[in-house]
Amino acid sequence: MSTGKRLIFILLAVLFFTHAQAQTDTAKVRQKAPKREFRGVWVATVMNIDWPSSVNLTSDKQKEQLIRILDFHQQSNMNAVMFQVRPAADAFYAKGREPWSRWLTGKQGKAPEPFYDPLEFAITEAHKRGMELHAWVNPYRATADANYTNIAPNHATKTHPDWFFIYGGQKLFNPGLPEVREYIVQVILDIVKNYDVDGIHMDDYFYPYLIAGQTIHDADAFKQYGSAFTDIRAWRRDNVDSLIKMVGDSIHKYKPNVKWGISPRGVWRNKDEDIEGSDTHGGPSYSENYADTRKWIREGWIDYINPQIYWQMGNRAAAFDKLVDWWGNNANGRHVYIGQAPYRMAEPRSFAFKNPRELPNQVRYVRGNPRVQGSVYFSSNSLTSNFLGFTDSLRQNFYKYPALPPTMLWRDSIAPNAPQQLAAISGPKGILLTWQSPPPAKDLEPTFGYVVYRFTGDEKIDIDDPSHILLIKYNTEPSLLDNTAQKGKKYIYVVTAIDRIKNESEHSEPYSITVPLL
Repeated sequence: MSTGKRLIFILLAVLFFTHAQAQTDTAKVRQKAPKREFRGVWVATVMNIDWPSSVNLTSDKQKEQLIRILDFHQQSNMNAVMFQVRPAADAFYAKGREPWSRWLTGKQGKAPEPFYDPLEFAITEAHKRGMELHAWVNPYRATADANYTNIAPNHATKTHPDWFFIYGGQKLFNPGLPEVREYIVQVILDIVKNYDVDGIHMDDYFYPYLIAGQTIHDADAFKQYGSAFTDIRAWRRDNVDSLIKMVGDSIHKYKPNVKWGISPRGVWRNKDEDIEGSDTHGGPSYSENYADTRKWIREGWIDYINPQIYWQMGNRAAAFDKLVDWWGNNANGRHVYIGQAPYRMAEPRSFAFKNPRELPNQVRYVRGNPRVQGSVYFSSNSLTSNFLGFTDSLRQNFYKYPALPPTMLWRDSIAPNAPQQLAAISGPKGILLTWQSPPPAKDLEPTFGYVVYRFTGDEKIDIDDPSHILLIKYNTEPSLLDNTAQKGKKYIYVVTAIDRIKNESEHSEPYSITVPLL
């Protein structure tokens, strides 16, 4: 081989090796588990989809079932539960103005016996497991069907029948009435004021999904309140806009650190309707539900948007990948959590979701977009059923390690101070860690919990690596028993403090301890 050819060969080899190494390094970065990621799951109560499984369960059985659900999702390192508490102008909680849901006890208005408060119970148990609890409300649905015979006397359809129209057999609140908007705000404030929720979460049922041959009977309301509009469609969108802004302003007046988010249908507008729309041909919320969902996040009226992108990658009408990128590009600094559909794996004709790689590839795609902060899955039963081994994939790969929810700096940007005087004692049941609570933060925001990290004796302390998270605690008890420490091993522990919005302090001074062999 000539000298010139040899030099060219060496140069090509170097270039190939450099390119291959770069690809390897990129893959490592891409595969590194995130320290912060929103991992949510919807727990649907309407029609007993997820919980309770039957209206005939006792209170104790309901509690046991909910604990099993939360335990299961904790084992998958989920960190948020969207718990449906108002499916049809009714309640899964006691401290409010609407009747008990029939999907809780079998009869609308009937309290659980013996009495307990499901929302209060769910919050307590979720926080024990390091999970946020977002109270999920349906805004306008008042009945789920055309059977009105078993409606409770204090249900809004009975006390204010003039607030509703019937569409597709369902009674729906008329969004064009100011008194309706005020009522819904007060319903939500009942939850915010009386419960320790982490968020309020609204679903996609605004003006009703289109049904052929059906008419929205709101002409009288338009005549009375729509004088500023020549187009009833624009007036309808403005009605929903008004509610969204009112709810957000009201929540944050009382509790600034309660998150406010909405899960709309996946398409805002298609590009053939609006040049700024997505490259899709799906049903748009803008014209079909009169929900200008992009506006809400652009105006900063909501903290997160959670579009339901229930199609496969490359779908001709509405591709998962195109919509993830479109929403990421329209986030305007707010959070985007992608609604994903493991339930579709059980649908006989959803052939794309029969591919066991479809949903894992979607998770990878979501993680690959830096403007998207996580996923929410519909629904709980789909994950507990482990269709096509998807939950195994979450546990063994994507969600192998815990993660904190992403911070919302527009809600709170000041981190707590670090815990002090960390100490450890080895005993027969494990290593007992204790520390002193930190002094108040600059904004006087109280400590909400702690994150405990553990490293082996030769490891560098790196709290950005979630594989070292021993536990995320949503309580202020300054202690932890590590019952997984192995005899004869040396460990280094550090602890951080977190506030309500999950800002994290610097870590404490490290504490080293070797577990005795005996």
